[in-house]
Amino acid sequence: MSSATIGKKVPAFKLPATGDQEISLSGLKGKVVVLYFYPKDSTPGCTKEGQAFRDLHDQFTALNTVILGVSRDGVKAHENFKAKQSFPFELLSDKEETLCNLFDVIKEKNMYGKKVMGIERSTFLINDKGVLKQEWRKVKVAGHVEEVLEAVKAL
Repeated sequence: MSSATIGKKVPAFKLPATGDQEISLSGLKGKVVVLYFYPKDSTPGCTKEGQAFRDLHDQFTALNTVILGVSRDGVKAHENFKAKQSFPFELLSDKEETLCNLFDVIKEKNMYGKKVMGIERSTFLINDKGVLKQEWRKVKVAGHVEEVLEAVKAL
């Protein structure tokens, strides 16, 4: 599979998601898409990031923008996380790392002194024509969602 490149159309994808659905890029035609990858449901940083997207969700929606969270957790874990945090957007389950590999977000990380492969917190902005316009890698949660919102406004 090819990889997502800024300025090029994002290759088609389809993944299981919360709300008992499958979400595909083609099903989002005509909408701006914010795809944010996070390491794990219900962990402190991931919860804060999701809450920030939740809190600004209305502003994104007003700009014809869909927010989608992606991690390797299963749909059941996603449903619990989404319900507990009242997320108004869907979470995609990427257990096979298809989308993670497409966007090259699986990186070696240090976890309690051990090297593990995991998702590097990253966000991608896809315009309403399916073209990757911007990416943020090694994301720090504080202020990030506001930065993404400004980028959407600038499209």
